[in-house]
Amino acid sequence: MPSNLPIDGHSFRRVEVLTGAPRRRRWSPAEKAAIVDESFAPGAVASTIALRHGLHRNQLYAWRRELRSTAVADAGVPMPDFVPVVTEPHTGAAVVEIAIGEAVLRVGPGIDPAFLGDIIRVLKAVSS
Repeated sequence: MPSNLPIDGHSFRRVEVLTGAPRRRRWSPAEKAAIVDESFAPGAVASTIALRHGLHRNQLYAWRRELRSTAVADAGVPMPDFVPVVTEPHTGAAVVEIAIGEAVLRVGPGIDPAFLGDIIRVLKAVSS
């Protein structure tokens, strides 16, 4: 067992060697974009993708917000606090149609509001 006690007039210090990936890894914009793109694939699990690339999932979420806001800013689209909705009587299952530019988004019941907001922002960014 290592000791810090002097032996024969010499003192020894304990030294630890850390191996593995450095704590602050630098990612190029292309690498970030590829990882974010992978996280938007159907059925993708953000925490699994983050772990595979040596990230914390919160970092991946931050990159997603950053790249999404950059895309919207580059398109010159202001970020609204709300999206106006026009409703029409409909028979059968409840469906909402949202027209943005030439894109029409049909949404059924049970969709996650945060996910819907993300889709609307992307559609607004690419339709202008």
